[in-house]
This record gives sequence, structure tokens and C-alpha cells, in this order.
Amino acid sequence: MIRAFLKLVLVVVIVVAAAAFFLGYRYSDNGVETPVSAQPATPQIDTQKARDAGARIGETVATGAVKAEQALNDGALTAKIKSKMALDDTVKALSIDVDSKDGVVTLSGTVGSQAERDKAVELARDTAGVTRVTDRLVIR
Repeated sequence: MIRAFLKLVLVVVIVVAAAAFFLGYRYSDNGVETPVSAQPATPQIDTQKARDAGARIGETVATGAVKAEQALNDGALTAKIKSKMALDDTVKALSIDVDSKDGVVTLSGTVGSQAERDKAVELARDTAGVTRVTDRLVIR
């Protein structure tokens, strides 16, 4: 589901970037001189402004797509770790909060023993994509 959403975001980015490019191209003069008598009575569209606006829109969309991808990756990493904890009988996953940001995982909450704490940290560290684990677990 996450991959499908990521693919959708990338398709939207590509479509918007292509639209911005073609709008800039459509309203450019392409180096062709228009005779004065053939020019319309309405004001001319500033093609440079249109190109600049298209470029800004494309950059904004690309930045948004990168942020969306990072959020999806963080969410997927958190879900992987929570799933591993839920499947492990020695860890009470409901009492442990898992937060992920750019590969850095923070574990917080309460555990019943040092062994449970060690196992929770180990499960997080052994997950692909984790660069560092911050342990804020409290033994009750």
C-alpha cells in the first residue's frame, strides 16, 4: 500500500512537471518573429514569467514529493519495528512507543524487565533502514 502511494506521488510529480514544461513551451515565442499587423490586440503573455512560474511549480512539487517519500519511509520503518515487537513473545509492544525520523528510531514507554528492554532495542537495531536507536524505555 505504501509503495502504491509512493508510485502515485511520483506519477503526480511527473505529470505536474511535464505540464509546467509544456505550458512554458506553449506560451513561448520559439524564436519566431510575429509581424506587427498579425499581433493580437490583447496584451502579450510574458513567456519568461510563464517559464519561471513553471520552474517554480516544478521545484515545489519535487520538494513535496521528497518530503512525502521521507514521511512514508519513516512510517514504514516504524511499522516494521512495531510488527517485529508484536510478533515477539518477550516484548509487550503495546507499552512501547516507536518513532522514526530519517532512520533514527526512538523507543519510549515502559517495559517489565531489563531483558525486555534489551530485546526491544535489539529488534529495532536489527531492522533494515535503522541508523541509530535512542533508548528512552523505563523499567517499571
